[in-house]
Amino acid sequence: MLGMGVVAAGLWASWLGSTESGPYEVWQVAGLVLSLLVVVCGAAFRRRVVAAVAGTTAGLTVAAWYDWSDDSSGLFAVGVAMVMLGSLTATTLVSTLVRYVAPGPRRAGR
Repeated sequence: MLGMGVVAAGLWASWLGSTESGPYEVWQVAGLVLSLLVVVCGAAFRRRVVAAVAGTTAGLTVAAWYDWSDDSSGLFAVGVAMVMLGSLTATTLVSTLVRYVAPGPRRAGR
């Protein structure tokens, strides 16, 4: 799980870390999302759903906090909360879908 968090934070820094001021470009956010999609799908396919969801969410939340915490208005916390809830929802959905369609043994009773 720690590994997924480090990967997510590293991808944030790689894709979004070069922006000094102003909003992120669409291509930066798209690159981050597509990169994370590959990583999360790979982890979920290998039955690491908890790591995919919790690790990715934690990594993105920490990266957003670190990146935005110099905002003097204090509103960065709202953005960080949105990143946390959005990544939690998206990674849960993607991981569940991957585990549902991925081949391999399932639990008894399924």
